Amino acid sequence: MSGAQERVTDALYGLGWATVKKLPEPVARRLGRTVADAAWRRRGKGVLRLEANLARVVPDATPQRLQQLSRAGMRSYLRYWMESFRLPAWSKDRIKGGFAPQDVHHLTEGLASGRGVILALPHMGNYDLAGAWVTTKLETPFTTVAERLKPETLYDRFVAYREGLGMEVLPHTGGAAFGTLARRLRAGGLVCLVADRDLSASGVEVKFFGETTRMPAGPAMLAQQTGALLLPVTLWYDSSPVMRGRVHPPVDVPETGTRAEKTSVMAQAVADAFATGIADHPEDWHMLQRLWLSDLETARKPEEPPA
Repeated sequence: MSGAQERVTDALYGLGWATVKKLPEPVARRLGRTVADAAWRRRGKGVLRLEANLARVVPDATPQRLQQLSRAGMRSYLRYWMESFRLPAWSKDRIKGGFAPQDVHHLTEGLASGRGVILALPHMGNYDLAGAWVTTKLETPFTTVAERLKPETLYDRFVAYREGLGMEVLPHTGGAAFGTLARRLRAGGLVCLVADRDLSASGVEVKFFGETTRMPAGPAMLAQQTGALLLPVTLWYDSSPVMRGRVHPPVDVPETGTRAEKTSVMAQAVADAFATGIADHPEDWHMLQRLWLSDLETARKPEEPPA
């Protein structure tokens, strides 16, 4: 991305945060649907990639069904953005009532035990809203990691936004954040990590909807090193203004095996929990990038010369 493109991108996000949060909620919701439908009709790379990913999730879907799912997926994705732009202006009561998770006792009991808790989430629903609910409803601060975005000013916007919601945000710079996360967990704290897409070269291979991909090793390694509880979480929307979610049962550290073997088993268990939630609500999985290794390898192959 060129410097000019980066400045435009930053300006557009800044405009979203400055203006969308001032709109009445029904207006913002309609705007999100309008933008989503327009993007879906253009059939750009993101929409086509979303459909290709959904074809793995719903392998028996017809092309028409995949298009229906991708349209619903874009509406879900834009709902995430509209909510995120507006979250800083939401009242505490609106945040508390905006998320209704199932089986939250796994989280509250883990925090009460003092052993530390790791929440691992896929790119589903609105994890920023879930985080704001944790800091507001449960009155529990937590630490997370953010991918460094270009331009740097855009990354700074996201950090300031999430810190404003009560989160401690560390930059995703290889293993630099790992030590801080481990210290927070040993102190009985909460760590939340988006963990369905590997951003490093140290990911763990897992089977995901029948094919191989890599997912981050961090959640499993942190649980082994600190004794913290590892809980997968999945999120989804329904037709109401309230986001839904589920805190899945703990992923236990295997009793035997090397560290690498234990990490592999735990990462697969997290992937399986994610797959359960995504299969139930495929339209709320916002994966508009290549994920499976076969797709990544195809993208890296040089184009064949013309015959």
